[in-house]
Amino acid sequence: MPTRVTTPAVPAPREPAGPADAPVPAPVAPLADLGPADGPAPTVVTAPLDASAPAARSLAQRLAALERLGTVTGATEPRFDRVVRLARQLFDVPTATVSLIGAGEPAPLPAAPAEVAGTPAAAPVPDGAAVLEDRGPGARLRFYAEHPLVGADGRLLGTLCIADTRPRRFTADQSALLADLAHWVAKELSVDAELDRAQEVQMGLLPRDTPVVDGYELAGACLPSSQVGGDFYDWYPSDDGVVVTLADVMGKGPAAAILAAAVRAVLRGSAQGEPVDRAMLQAGAVLHADLSGAGLFATAFHARLEATTGRVTYADAGHGLTLVVRADGTWQRLDALDLPLGVTDESVRALGETHLGPGDLLLTFSDGVLDLFDGSLRCVPLLVGELLDCPSADEAVQRVLRLAAVSDARPDDVTVVALRRSA
Repeated sequence: MPTRVTTPAVPAPREPAGPADAPVPAPVAPLADLGPADGPAPTVVTAPLDASAPAARSLAQRLAALERLGTVTGATEPRFDRVVRLARQLFDVPTATVSLIGAGEPAPLPAAPAEVAGTPAAAPVPDGAAVLEDRGPGARLRFYAEHPLVGADGRLLGTLCIADTRPRRFTADQSALLADLAHWVAKELSVDAELDRAQEVQMGLLPRDTPVVDGYELAGACLPSSQVGGDFYDWYPSDDGVVVTLADVMGKGPAAAILAAAVRAVLRGSAQGEPVDRAMLQAGAVLHADLSGAGLFATAFHARLEATTGRVTYADAGHGLTLVVRADGTWQRLDALDLPLGVTDESVRALGETHLGPGDLLLTFSDGVLDLFDGSLRCVPLLVGELLDCPSADEAVQRVLRLAAVSDARPDDVTVVALRRSA
């Protein structure tokens, strides 16, 4: 538990007197940001730590940079509202803060803290927490306590702090409670960081260039939801046209994104010159152990266009969300031909075929598009109604994205690819 320190006033700067008198870092949140001495303090104060400031310099060597986690800079950070409000209530203090570093390189914890001039000393404690029970009658804030925010990798991310205009005793139970709240905040930061990295993986799977195929238009988009999933689309030119893929690993977060990358890599590697059904079969064989071992499966639509004839051959592993909207207003949905990847170790995959004439549109999409309606296949005719008379593949994609923009709830990624024959 943090050692209590009671001081009549802030001491002048001094040199360390040795191990028995070893000081610890001062509170890392700028005290000027912790609210006025008179009157009610703000509900939430968020102060990014400045590693160059004297009060934070001793901590700069041991605090991990939050550049990859995001920096709290506003007056109110919604994800911390609950814990800050709870801290004020539990400790009966006017001010609670979450302080983070905004720049710098990650650094491990040091063996011992460094001296900070102009602050009352507090005895070092193993977990890095500090308590200043009375900063003296001249201080705007008499009481201050902080607990470090430690990431999953053991690095420090910042601090959770509470402060009061009155001096007060801080018990062992209160210290443990502050530690519990700090652990919750650190977990939130780590989860956010994992989701950010997963989203980077997901976005990295998308093609950067669009193949040019005479007489055809190609467009696609992936709109991530608040929870990163395993959706992706891909395309690349073939000898006689283009190969198009849309897949969805059923799951959320980093695991789904990583397995989506594996699905993409295997389909790309096995599809060069191979019929699409054989490419899907090979992908299933390679990925079955990984997918089933993780308790996940992947749906996929994998198609090849022969540009000269308009012939489209495809393999569908549990996807079943591909539409062909004809220029005359008729349409059909291409059913799934096989089970998803990872469900069973298939020995054969079926090959489907359709044809695109001038003005015909092929649209394949993830189940997140269904969620823009009622989430079931009953809404497919409504989607078709949005696609009739589309002048281009890009417009078809934009119409789906506009539906997503006005949707009240978007629990899943919205991924869509449109292939249209223009002539």
